[in-house]
Amino acid sequence: MTDWARQINIKTPAEIAIMREAGRINATVLATVRDLLKPNVSTADLDAAAEEVLKKHGAVSPFKGYGYPPFPNSITVSINDELVHGIPSPTRKLKEGDLVSVDCGTFFEGYVADSAFSAGVGELSPKAQMLLQVTEQALYAGIAQMRAGNRTGDISAAIQQYVESHGYHVVREYTGHGVGRQMHEGPQVPNYGKPGTGVPLRPGMVIALEPMVLIGTHKTKVLKDKWTVASADGSLTAHHEHSVAVTEGDPLILTVQ
Repeated sequence: MTDWARQINIKTPAEIAIMREAGRINATVLATVRDLLKPNVSTADLDAAAEEVLKKHGAVSPFKGYGYPPFPNSITVSINDELVHGIPSPTRKLKEGDLVSVDCGTFFEGYVADSAFSAGVGELSPKAQMLLQVTEQALYAGIAQMRAGNRTGDISAAIQQYVESHGYHVVREYTGHGVGRQMHEGPQVPNYGKPGTGVPLRPGMVIALEPMVLIGTHKTKVLKDKWTVASADGSLTAHHEHSVAVTEGDPLILTVQ
């Protein structure tokens, strides 16, 4: 996803309160989808369930119609070697042992929340289960650095160090990003970097952190649908994301119920 608005917009407490509500809706959508991860369920079924929850809460997805070609759905569903931006389809059925990554955005009262999770369909292989654990913990390693006075490079370095210490790889081409009135705002926050570099963090900044982790390589490819991003070597991938606000104290995760 390209053509980001690069400006950094500091949010007021009132704006963050709205984003917190958008985040609750987003978390509800993802919880609903997670409960549907069963064999023979189509990825289009997951998208339809997500749209129903969004509509119930008076929200819409900023994903739908985004980019070129326009993204056709409200969530992305990526399976196994697919890392991000998978397009839901009525003919794509989940299978036992699949590792599924679901990304959702919620546009509510003028603001966007953005988060993602990866989970298994039924019982995962030990290799896939370890990948999930490392990816999720890498997210929280990054969140721990989201304190006023730190820099974006501190976040990036924490994610990279945690992932690579377990022998995995972080994606290079796709990054975390600011979020607010637009789905993609500044600053850009890669999943790799050096401590002490990048943009200083200030209270009121809201960033969607999203470790994207690959087992075999950091290299990716875009599939024929011009959206789905997969690992270049066909190895397993995982993706976890939260929208997080910088405060005067502890980081505030907005995308939880």
